[in-house]
Amino acid sequence: MKPLKIGLVQQSCVKNTTENIKKSCQKICQAAAQGAELVVLPELHSSHYFCQTEDITNFNLAERIPGKTTQRFSELAKKLGIVLVISLFEKRAAGLYHNTAIVLEKDGSIAGTYRKMHVPDDPGYHEKFYFTPGDLGFNPINTSVGKLGILICWDQWYPEAARMMALAGAEIIIYPTAIGYDPRDDVLEQQRQLSAWMTVQQGHAIANGLPIISVNRIGFETDPSQTTPGIDFWGSSFVAGPQGEILGQASAKEEELLSVDIDLNQSEKVRQIWPFFRDRRIDQYQELLKRFRD
Repeated sequence: MKPLKIGLVQQSCVKNTTENIKKSCQKICQAAAQGAELVVLPELHSSHYFCQTEDITNFNLAERIPGKTTQRFSELAKKLGIVLVISLFEKRAAGLYHNTAIVLEKDGSIAGTYRKMHVPDDPGYHEKFYFTPGDLGFNPINTSVGKLGILICWDQWYPEAARMMALAGAEIIIYPTAIGYDPRDDVLEQQRQLSAWMTVQQGHAIANGLPIISVNRIGFETDPSQTTPGIDFWGSSFVAGPQGEILGQASAKEEELLSVDIDLNQSEKVRQIWPFFRDRRIDQYQELLKRFRD
């Protein structure tokens, strides 16, 4: 099996949806021109990160699947002959919305969707106001380039999510992401946060013996409510191999198209020398179903 070339689109986003989509399409075309068979966009790439404030007018950003944006990217995936992972604010029904990733096959069809399972509510990240937790489970999506385990941003902190995807046969775990610094944090705190973010995902790669792709947005976005000083998205999109090794990493400051080759054969080799799945004590894990062991 030849290496799989992937393209990670690390982009900044503004309030103008048309401008964001145009930029994404340009980067996708560049990735395909460089030979990418799989291209991944960041979380909620069609709009600014509206979750910094609770504002019901932001529900107007939500759309159906399939819909106008899905159709635009479907046509592009078909034209370029690539598998494409996009992310949008899904309107499922009146008053029911999800943070959803869509995988588009090389023929433009929808291979599958994933709805964000873990939904945060932190200063500057008021996602529970907008998103209903996902109900599609942790199920990899079958594509022509492999079985893709799609998770979204806050999901990346949970080892259970990566494990569930791996146990269901995912060959790659993909995290479309929107995460950044609070500008009030000092440099050391910023470094600790970035290091933790990378380390936990590298740990998922190691524990499950498979590569991970993490695609973040970049740039500063203000808080419309002025409750916080905004978010400085830290970029640093990266790909890690099945032993946690960094195969490629983007800038922490600039928009970038990162091109990386992944050897999917490596996962089996690593799992043969580190047989973590074989040695799991599944007979002793019942307590994991509790919120806390009092």
